[in-house]
This record gives sequence, C-alpha cells and structure tokens, in this order.
Amino acid sequence: MHLHSDFIKEEKIHIDNIPAILFRPKEEKEKFPTIIFYHGWSSNKQAQRIRGLILATVGFQVLIPDSIYHGERNPIDYWKNTYYFWEVVFKNLDESNILIEGLVNKYKADPDRISLIGHSMGGFTSAGIFANNPKIKSAVILNGSFTWEKYNEGLVRRLDLEVTDKLHEIGERAKKLDPFNKLESLKDRPILMLHGKKDSLVPIDNQSLFYQRIEPLYRDKEKIKLIEYPNLDHYVTTNMMEESIIWFKKYGI
Repeated sequence: MHLHSDFIKEEKIHIDNIPAILFRPKEEKEKFPTIIFYHGWSSNKQAQRIRGLILATVGFQVLIPDSIYHGERNPIDYWKNTYYFWEVVFKNLDESNILIEGLVNKYKADPDRISLIGHSMGGFTSAGIFANNPKIKSAVILNGSFTWEKYNEGLVRRLDLEVTDKLHEIGERAKKLDPFNKLESLKDRPILMLHGKKDSLVPIDNQSLFYQRIEPLYRDKEKIKLIEYPNLDHYVTTNMMEESIIWFKKYGI
C-alpha cells in the first residue's frame, strides 16, 4: 500500500545522477527548512519513505537519496560485501555538497536551515558530514556513530578481515575524517543521538564514549543529547521518530 498525503508533495528526482525522493509541504514557501535523510546499509530510499513523509508533515522539505550500491544504484549482496561499508560512507560525504547545492539552487532549500538524519550507516554518514561541514544546522543520529576509527577496528576484528593495503587505506581515511577527532568543530552545535542499548551491529559504547568526551565542551547542555533505549537492538522506533521531530522543531527550523 502506498500512502499519500493531501498536504505533502512527493517527487522522485535526480540531483546530478543521484536518485532521490523529495517530500515537501504543498503550502508554498520562499525557502524551506530542509532535512537530508540517509538510509542504512542494505536499505534504500524507498524503504525509508514513510519516515520522510512523517518529517515532512511537520513543515520540512525532506530529501532521501540512494547511496551507491543501494536502491537504483547497482545493489550488491550486502552480507558478502560488508567491506564496502566505508566506501559508501565516503561517497556519501563526497556527494553531500552536490545534494546541498542542488537543493538550494533547484528546490528552494534554505542554505542556513539544512539538517541531517541517518540510521545506522546513514548515521555514520550524517555524523561525518556534520563534523566536516560547519554550515549544517543540526544532526540526529539513529544507531550510528561519531567514533569511526574505533568502530572500524571492531569491524575488522568482527569480520576477521586480513588487513590488505586497501583495508589499511580505508582505515587511514576513516581516521582522517573521524568526527571523534573534530570535537572543536562540533561543540555547541545541536546533536541528538538515539541508540538501542542492545544494538548488536553498532555498539552503543562508541556513542557513549563520544558523548562523554564532547558533553563537557558544550556551553548549552540542551544542545547535546544521547537517549538510550533499554533492550532495543538495531531498530528505529516510533519513539525515536517522535524525539527526532521534537529536536528538528527546536533546532532545525
């Protein structure tokens, strides 16, 4: 069943060659506060459609792009090719300016009111873009991580990967772009982290570590928040979406 809304306009678009779904309130505005929603590993824009619709109903323009190897961009066998994870995250970072420029130039996005949300791999993506682009207004991370190097070390161990030159190069790039090494550029900017305590894919310890390190640097403690969900594995709940909406209404508009 395909849900439609009388108040939201939904459109399949391409920005450059990146396929995406765009939601926006039908009520015309000069400029829209805009959220980019990044999907997780093995997901795609279509699978996140209902979440985009939910965010659009409270007044945001929402863009959900397909990452490489996902959706319309040559999907792969995800569980045999987990080592592509970082390649996708890095490509998302590289493409983020293309998406933002396209949204601003063609789709009336307000350049001063662009926020990010992402689940899992999309949470890593959102954290990375946020840390490396000071113009982004706020970020919500669902079961993702701001500690890239630490997560990557765990991933290599878990998958029992032999550290080849390629893998070493990936590790070095993850370290270079690691938001955990960019606390100065992150402090005092609105960050909400929502994470299941029993997350078996992205351990909550990584986010807890980041939170413990950055929270003391904030002047306004309201702007940095980690909400832990007891007994929850690697899923997005209705509660998480509600917290996200509250956050964006406070820090995204």
